[in-house]
Amino acid sequence: MTNRISTLISAFGVLGGAMFLFIGIGEYQAGASALWAVGGALVLLIAVYALVRDLRAAGKPVAGRDGEGRAR
Repeated sequence: MTNRISTLISAFGVLGGAMFLFIGIGEYQAGASALWAVGGALVLLIAVYALVRDLRAAGKPVAGRDGEGRAR
């Protein structure tokens, strides 16, 4: 259950990172510093990395537990 919650939080992080990237690009086009776009891209990449890490961890069985999370 904890892995599912962590994956869901990471998915919302990707959405937030994408919003930050789009806002950063918009600000850059409006004349602001290019660091807004770079920062948005960096936040998005970090969020995608966290999501991939959580998705990979969700597929691995936990040592000493069965498929339902109960101790053997």
